[in-house]
Amino acid sequence: MKIGSVFSIALHLTRLSIILFILWLTFGWKVRKARKALEKQLILQGMRKKDAKRISANYVKLKNDIMNALKAHF
Repeated sequence: MKIGSVFSIALHLTRLSIILFILWLTFGWKVRKARKALEKQLILQGMRKKDAKRISANYVKLKNDIMNALKAHF
């Protein structure tokens, strides 16, 4: 293999790793934001705060399930 090819592969793998890390951070942030918005809406509709937190915890569970599925795939 030529040195240029190895350098190109390393560059693309680094770029891919950075993009995946950014996606992971963004996904976690969006899930947290959606969870808080759901809790707020449920509380405004008259639900108890404890129950709203319990229901919105499903967002985190789904996020973890998706992340575990992706980890198992790769």
